[in-house]
Amino acid sequence: MLIKRPNLGFLPTVLPLLLACLLWLMPGAAWGQAIPEELPSADQDAVEQLRDQAFTATNAGDFATAEAYWTDLLEQLPDNPALWSNRGNARVSQNKLEEAIADYNQAIRLAPSAPDPYLNRGTALEGLGKFQEAIADYNRVLELEPNDPAAYNNRGNAQAGLGNWQEAIADYKIAADLAPEYAFAQANHALALYQVGETEDALRQMRNLVRKYPRFADMRAALTAALWVTGQLGEAESNWVAAIGLDRRYKDIQWVETTRRWPPTMVDALRRFITLQ
Repeated sequence: MLIKRPNLGFLPTVLPLLLACLLWLMPGAAWGQAIPEELPSADQDAVEQLRDQAFTATNAGDFATAEAYWTDLLEQLPDNPALWSNRGNARVSQNKLEEAIADYNQAIRLAPSAPDPYLNRGTALEGLGKFQEAIADYNRVLELEPNDPAAYNNRGNAQAGLGNWQEAIADYKIAADLAPEYAFAQANHALALYQVGETEDALRQMRNLVRKYPRFADMRAALTAALWVTGQLGEAESNWVAAIGLDRRYKDIQWVETTRRWPPTMVDALRRFITLQ
């Protein structure tokens, strides 16, 4: 996902699983909570240092080390829900989905009205293919925060996982309207439009995103596939050179299909391009 709140922009590469989404993950700030004032000052300093180290490791992509720091913190503050949720985030980033869900469950038991653990747990459930359960978590987030763009975007991802493309399109549109700089919500909306045959609108949105974010590899690769299918070979090739220069994972159809989770029609278009190239 970090991992809960989008920074309403985009990353030049799509991080695996939660981190793009995630994935869809967009990256944002991890949920934080103040260190209890009743701790002795020396203990407060030690806890603050551990928390800083955990965030530093997370920002460096060293999620195993971040998990270890969160575990150390939980030994001292076992009733702090933010620590459970953040350790869950570190575990999701290592594809330890069941263990992450256990952490989110504990965070929810401790803070049932906090939206972040529900959103994070929903993303982990998506990773396990439990889309209906994920939707239930995103619905809970929207009960608590009705204008949360990340919840709408993620619910769109889960609806897409079930093949409910019109519902996905509606959720992506709301997410993008709520947060106009949330580039991945717009990208997901364009991909879903392509899936249902609204190719002109999809192409227009892809081009707009590439114009606004020239280093957006996901949309460069999608534009490549969509243009190739319509016979616009030169523009397709130039976007492909840019896309793989930014993120070579788009050459791996299995990654695009199962990790990035493009819609089937879009995956097929890219497969045709790569095969015939």
